Order: sequence, then structure tokens, then C-alpha cells
Amino acid sequence: MVAKELISQTLFPLQTSDTGEEALQQMQVYHVRHLPIVNHEQLLGVLSEDDILIHNVKESIGSYRLSYLRPYAFDNEHLFEVMTKMGRFQLTMIPVIDNDENFLGVITMEDLLQYFATHFSFSDPGSIIVLESSKGNYSLSQIARIAESEDITILSSFVNNIPGTNQLFVTLKLNRQDVSGFKSTLERFGYDVAASFSELEYHDGLKDRYDALMSYLNV
Repeated sequence: MVAKELISQTLFPLQTSDTGEEALQQMQVYHVRHLPIVNHEQLLGVLSEDDILIHNVKESIGSYRLSYLRPYAFDNEHLFEVMTKMGRFQLTMIPVIDNDENFLGVITMEDLLQYFATHFSFSDPGSIIVLESSKGNYSLSQIARIAESEDITILSSFVNNIPGTNQLFVTLKLNRQDVSGFKSTLERFGYDVAASFSELEYHDGLKDRYDALMSYLNV
């Protein structure tokens, strides 16, 4: 999926003649801390809540000095790149432009998170495990073969480096609740299971606490 497919149909840009007070009202309505400033179809920049608060809110935003100049995403960029840019600039929304740099709209962080939550198996039943491994030992194909041998399907995977080390974390979303055998096999292949989460473990934990409470009350 690319940026143009997730453009908000409700959030509208500011104009240089708008006041800081009007901009704050729009931010409150749309639950964002940033808004684009557009002149006709040209993106002029991005106004932040902090920009407004260090200026006179009664004045037009065209007189403000902006902390963000022109952060944007192209309409044909993948959503992974869009999220990277939003994280880099710590934005709650990002303007989208075409190849001629015409303003097309914005993508909000809320819309982006909702998309990832519904399209990357986050809500599917199953479990999550987090592995720690050296970069040299990591092999997704090997992990996938181990999963297949345990009749487990990897629904999604994410890899992130541990800063300043040669280690990385591998987060796997799996289609099974009981993954004890899978974890044991992974450890034999040199992967450390840093954490695991499943509805089964959650309900078992609740049952243990419930039984302990009943035992205490019967004393």
C-alpha cells in the first residue's frame, strides 16, 4: 500500500491568513499536534503546536517562524517509508504531495496505526514471541523451517537492531497459542527467547491467581 491510498478525507490544511488560535482549534478537533500550511496547491510548511505557543495566537500564522519547514511524503511511497518519516520528525500527521509537489492531503498517525493494526495480523488469534540473536546467527528462512516443523505459521515478523551492539530482536506473530515446543527448538539453534505473549498464558495466569485467591479466602 502506498501513501495516496491512506490520505485523510476529513483533515484540511491551514492558510497563511489563519491565526494561531484558529490553528489550535483545528488541532483539537482532529486530535493532532501538527497541520500543513498550503497556498493553493503548494505546500509551504508544517505548523506545530509548539510553534503556535511561542508566538502571539492572535496573529496570522504566515508571520510565524516554523520549526518544521517542509516534511512530506510522496504519494507513491510505501507506508513503511511514511511511518519512518513520521517517526524521524515526530509528527502526528504528514503531508502528501505528488511528483509535481502539489499538495494532495495528509496521513495522520492514527490512520496509519489503524491500518497496520488491521493489515498485519496484529488482531489475529495466536501468540507473539520475541527472539534475541546475533546478526550473524539470524536467519529468517531457518526460523520459518523450524516453525513449519512444529506446524506453526508465521503471520508477520519484525526485526530491529539493538543500538551499539551486534544483537537484534526478532518479533514473530504466530498462529498458535501453544508454542512451547517451538521455543525449545529455537533455543537449541542458538536463539534466545526474550519474551513471549499469548492468550493461553494470559488465561492460565488468571486462573492461577483466581485459584490462589480462593485458597486464601478458604483459610
